[in-house]
Amino acid sequence: MPVNSSCSTEWPPGDRPGSDSLSGNGQSGGASSGLSVLLIDDNASIAESIALAVRLAGHRIDAATGPEEALSRLAGARYDVILLDMNYAPGRTDGAEGLALLTRILSDDPAAAVVVITAHSGVRIAVAAMRAGARDFIMKPWRNADLLARIASAATPRALPATVSAASSAPLEPARLLGDSAAIGRLRALIRRIGPTGAGVVVTGPGGSGRGLTAAALHAASPHAALALPAIDLRDDMAWDGIDAHAPALLLRHPDRLGEVAQGRLLARIGPGTRCIAIADSAGAIAPALARRIATVEIAVPPLAARDGDALLLARHFARQAAARHARPVPAFTMAAEARILSGPWADEVRGLAVAVERAVLLGDGDTIDAALLAPVSVAPVAEPAARFDLDGNERAVIEAALREHHHNVSHAATALGLSRGALYRRMARHGL
Repeated sequence: MPVNSSCSTEWPPGDRPGSDSLSGNGQSGGASSGLSVLLIDDNASIAESIALAVRLAGHRIDAATGPEEALSRLAGARYDVILLDMNYAPGRTDGAEGLALLTRILSDDPAAAVVVITAHSGVRIAVAAMRAGARDFIMKPWRNADLLARIASAATPRALPATVSAASSAPLEPARLLGDSAAIGRLRALIRRIGPTGAGVVVTGPGGSGRGLTAAALHAASPHAALALPAIDLRDDMAWDGIDAHAPALLLRHPDRLGEVAQGRLLARIGPGTRCIAIADSAGAIAPALARRIATVEIAVPPLAARDGDALLLARHFARQAAARHARPVPAFTMAAEARILSGPWADEVRGLAVAVERAVLLGDGDTIDAALLAPVSVAPVAEPAARFDLDGNERAVIEAALREHHHNVSHAATALGLSRGALYRRMARHGL
């Protein structure tokens, strides 16, 4: 998957997700040849009971306490079976949260094997979940033998919708767009509408915003989802040979950077039965004849600034990924760090946010990330002997910028500057701020 500006975890080829314990940092406690299971349940005692039964049966299990963590895990790995509790908020018993999450999971991956968990009084909820696409359900309290039998049964591939390739029960890689904003919701809806067709699509938007992941999601929703999507960087002359491979689908990068003659040559080389998904900075730079072939529909990925609240959700996702990758505990963000994440801007969009969070995980000493850790680490260049600097003027400008960024909240500005609140007040007084 491309940087998965929005979401991804890299797994070695052939590996499956999961661990044989409910580890705090996502690290595997041992290898197993059984199924990989994701449990989504906010009740710690229930989670431990299910995990024990699943591990003793030789399977691997990861746990998520709610929808956000569950979607984060599903964005980075594929599971053979998903065990889904239907209520998360205190006092909720109507199953609406679970049904919404089930719909989201199955819209991203129609082949997902979901077994819902509900109380004996929740028969109506279980029936609704089955109608929505769940494979099975189990009532609390359960017998472990029954639970394991339902997990095994759910893992058996079943017939898929006509729009999904029958050659595989799932795409080769997870391709899930994380976010709850209206902008990302519209993007997911477009992918669901256009992905199953054979139309050529050009994906535009700022670099680092998730164009590659959007292209992967389009392919995952197509009839060719079981097959790899060859990527051709059209700026590389050597890569053009891949166009002649007669693949059912191709990912074409940067067709808008080709001249008119080269675009005509590209049009002549694309096979008549090949579906093209292109990534471009500007759809308008693609010649009309080529656009009719590869850009019937333009899908614009929204910049992070247009995705209200998604930056914080993504930052927590990247923190989980980085913690697992580097064997660190999953950190929490301080209020100042959350404010910094939401205020932006982030150079290189979502990809830049991912880099900043991973760096913070590596540099942090405790179990929290503060705003100061999210700042780029840079080494000031050595000044020429004759150079002169206005230190007071520079310090005043930096303090003013921090205060503006944090809406004149002195505590937040001090944290971002790496100062105590008292030290910042003294500097403000010195500069007449």
